[in-house]
Amino acid sequence: MKPHFHKVPITSANSFSLRHDRRPNFGTIWHFHPELELHYIIKGHGTQYIGDTVSTFSDGDLILLGENLPHTWRCAEGYFQGNPEVEVEAFVLQFLPTCLGRDFLALPETQCISGLLEKAKKGMIIHGDTKRKLAKILYKTEKAGQLERVIHLLKILQILESSSEYETISPGYANSHLGNVSEMQRLDKIYSYVLTNYPNEISLENIAAIASLSVSSFCRYFKTMTNKTFFEFLIEIRISNVCRALIEDKLPIEVICYECGFNNVSNFYRHFNKITGMTPLVYKKKYLS
Repeated sequence: MKPHFHKVPITSANSFSLRHDRRPNFGTIWHFHPELELHYIIKGHGTQYIGDTVSTFSDGDLILLGENLPHTWRCAEGYFQGNPEVEVEAFVLQFLPTCLGRDFLALPETQCISGLLEKAKKGMIIHGDTKRKLAKILYKTEKAGQLERVIHLLKILQILESSSEYETISPGYANSHLGNVSEMQRLDKIYSYVLTNYPNEISLENIAAIASLSVSSFCRYFKTMTNKTFFEFLIEIRISNVCRALIEDKLPIEVICYECGFNNVSNFYRHFNKITGMTPLVYKKKYLS
């Protein structure tokens, strides 16, 4: 998972980009770009990393990301096995805040959109009727003519701006983190190591060495960059993988607990309930139902 600036391919013939992707997986690159992104996952599941938050994603998720908010959707391992029958599908709408003209947001009628753009900087997962309405418009926009595409974009902004059917994804993330690319590369080393080794014991000494810092310096650095301690982050990674395994429904809960890095069942249940607000069994039943 290598964070980098991503150049969104928008041609001179268009003011914004809309893709309908069908691919083996969503890749593994943690990236950011100045364009906002409305990402509708038609098919696919795994773990998403947005700002400083780790959580699961699945079929039907609709997410709005603000400018320069780092993100990636890391699919479950089954999507990387080369099976042609296993693929992801998504609509990806990307647009600059100024895509409709630099004076567009200065109009009295569009002041409400500025508030939406601010909320999007923390990431928004969209629910309910709002999600259903936006999904229909994305399908229409794919087949629309040039002027009609702009009308659909305005309708999307209007629906998002007026809706309360959303949750903030990464409320603690600060865009100032992106000012130093070398710090993002350091954070990538940490993330990549944890993603590979989360089932095993990871000490502060181990992870500080990966970051080329002393233990005390590492603790301060990680807290500043993510607004959480390293062990809080590690537990989120483990719980996220537990959630994915519960959804796959192949192993007993206690086995999943140990395979995802927890060596104490009661400790696992406590952390799971704290992060998800429910027990593993309730989570599993809720998703499978």
